[in-house]
Amino acid sequence: MAGDLREILMKGPDAAMCGFEQELYSGQIRTESDLRERAAERGIILLLRDDKCKVSDHEGILIGEVAESEGATVRKRRLCVTCGTYAIVDITGDEAILKQEGQGSTFVVLGNEVTKRIAHGLIRSEWKNGTFPDAVRLIIRIMNAAASSTASVSSAFTILQTQKKADHETMEIMKKKI
Repeated sequence: MAGDLREILMKGPDAAMCGFEQELYSGQIRTESDLRERAAERGIILLLRDDKCKVSDHEGILIGEVAESEGATVRKRRLCVTCGTYAIVDITGDEAILKQEGQGSTFVVLGNEVTKRIAHGLIRSEWKNGTFPDAVRLIIRIMNAAASSTASVSSAFTILQTQKKADHETMEIMKKKI
């Protein structure tokens, strides 16, 4: 599991922010300097940090999380992973809804429109049912490609691995994390 460290907080007129987010999350804004310039042009105050931990290891269960906010409402999508199993949960406030779960080895991509497009394109073109080291190399390539293609992704990232297999106890722990 991998996750970048970028967090972008913004404040400004709703219409300006809507257009700015569309530009950013579709890949039209590629560099940090372009990001700051476009925000200033639209009258948006920008707080950019590259130290947000989006992936973590909880007792062998890997947790990845992306979030978006609109006013006071924060929506999160959480991915919980062990060897051979995963669950995706959408969280709004105190409500958590299991959206998907699966078994086996697969690539699961969370993120905005441009990061998903980059990841899926590289997976389609480069994944040939390789080994675990091949998968790690591809994940690193995806993270680097996303960082060089959009200002919404930091060049620094965290990559984690687990060897924990999902048994009854692990599934109970995953439910508590959800």
